[in-house]
Amino acid sequence: MDIKKIGVVGCGLMGSGIAQIAAQAGLDVVVREVDDSACAKGQGKIDKFLGKAVAKGKLSEDDKAAILGRMTFTTQLADMSDCDLVVEAIIENLEIKRELFAALDEICPEHTIFATNTSSLAVGDMASATNRPQNFVGLHFFNPVPLMKLVEVVRTLATTDEIFDRACAFGEKVGKVVVKAKDSPGFVVNLLLVPYLLDAIRALESGVATKEDIDNGMKLGCGHPMGPLTLLDFVGLDTTMYIADIMFHEFKQYRYSAPPMLRRLVAAGRHGRKTGAGFYDYN
Repeated sequence: MDIKKIGVVGCGLMGSGIAQIAAQAGLDVVVREVDDSACAKGQGKIDKFLGKAVAKGKLSEDDKAAILGRMTFTTQLADMSDCDLVVEAIIENLEIKRELFAALDEICPEHTIFATNTSSLAVGDMASATNRPQNFVGLHFFNPVPLMKLVEVVRTLATTDEIFDRACAFGEKVGKVVVKAKDSPGFVVNLLLVPYLLDAIRALESGVATKEDIDNGMKLGCGHPMGPLTLLDFVGLDTTMYIADIMFHEFKQYRYSAPPMLRRLVAAGRHGRKTGAGFYDYN
């Protein structure tokens, strides 16, 4: 069965991007948020992003109107009842996600595929809250979703080959390069990225070099688009610490343990760009 209509639960930074690329790929999209204000905010993000594409000549006004016309915003979870795929992009809290999927399990038909955009939690733990674990996958997109070319498609022990193949086909349909991963903390990218970021903090903490030299070393020496400390500020120091703690709990390896400097910065409210300061000051 082809995926023709999708639901996206959550229209924040990630959810709005997922909804946008699905609509750009010609799919009908239902976006659910908790209230009308959140719906309007998410819709505004998408409109602004598409407006920039129009201003740059990458998109016509007619194309923008058509994309927005394929999207419906709602506060009712019941409006997901005829979706072929529902992607969750809400707060990174396992119990809240499990409650959501248990509710969706009662609403959606048997053929509907459930997917989570989690970057750190076990996909199987969410799937077990439903009566369709065989129809459950991870679809981990990267920020900003419309620009980043990758999606990690994650299969659990219960995911069937058919469902996994359909999820991979969806990833390709919305213009992404698909990386296939098993349900293990961090999947592929964060499994390798998080220790690298934490090691950069340790290098700064121990006085190996300044933050500017650490960043320039990795940019100019390894060809990275941005240094690790700049990247940490972009991702969010609180988010990185949260992911690191989950991975350390799973693996019990030092390489995933959050350095004291990271914990101090988070405790001080210096979470990166979103708060105006992290390793660098953005005020």
